[in-house]
Amino acid sequence: MEGKNKRLAVLVGCNYHNTPNELHGCINDVLAMRDTLVKRFKFEPANIELLTDAPGSSSPLPTGANIKLALARMVDRAEAGDVLYFHYSGHGTRIPSKKPGHPFRQEEAIVPCDFNLITDLDFRQLVNRLPRGASLTILSDSCHSGGLIDKEKEQIGPSSLISETATPPKNYTYTPKAIPFESILQHLSSLTKINTTDIGTHLLESFGAEASLRFRLPLPDLESFSWQLRPDDGVLLSGCQADETSADMSPNEVGGKAYGAFSNAVQMVLKDNPDRISNKEVVMLARKLLQSQGFEQHPCLYCSDENADATFLCQT
Repeated sequence: MEGKNKRLAVLVGCNYHNTPNELHGCINDVLAMRDTLVKRFKFEPANIELLTDAPGSSSPLPTGANIKLALARMVDRAEAGDVLYFHYSGHGTRIPSKKPGHPFRQEEAIVPCDFNLITDLDFRQLVNRLPRGASLTILSDSCHSGGLIDKEKEQIGPSSLISETATPPKNYTYTPKAIPFESILQHLSSLTKINTTDIGTHLLESFGAEASLRFRLPLPDLESFSWQLRPDDGVLLSGCQADETSADMSPNEVGGKAYGAFSNAVQMVLKDNPDRISNKEVVMLARKLLQSQGFEQHPCLYCSDENADATFLCQT
């Protein structure tokens, strides 16, 4: 036993330095959140694990295996009453579903620096492993991040409202935080030299047992696999809905700071609301702020009814 309730965090920032998929604000996003976790939410620095692909960084690279290992370690340490947090800033993607009867359905995934995709099924398994009474909040500032915890209840979902005057800040360059499925397939095909459009074949060939659970399970098991559907303590704040992109903003002027639009909006919401604020309020206020800034992305919230009104990161 480690005494009083613990606050544990894994923060992942992927900028994909010197690649065709380069972003600029993702590492800044998680460094800013690390400061916020320590100063406002009473996280011990030693209980925050940081993974970035910053050149020369001493932190572990945010590969698929390293991210899942860090998350597994965090969940393994958890006990009832503990507060767990995972912040991801980087690219997201959508992959064709293997579920029967859904030929056009797609599943959500994040894209670690080595392209070893982590899918919504992996996050569902992680939440299911939580000890009862511990909570896991996931903030994903990535494209197609809505629904990233498989089967989590939608509290604030997709919006059909489209602003006709959407004009993100003019002194910044906007880059969507998404890598199209076709680009991921092409990249993995070049590594495996296998002529197939089945993404799972490439991921299993490249990463074996470290590939996502979604690709390691045989199709019959995937069809019959029954995740528990009781209300749980997984909370997902997504930077956008499943069919949208999230913005990475890179300054055009010297001295400016790159950032993810959603991560930055959450920081501003927290700064403007120093007292306790609910998960639902964080998402609604961030959505409102992004709209006022001219962004075409709608943050969403997925969690149980109880956790929708619970205080963000259980601030006391």
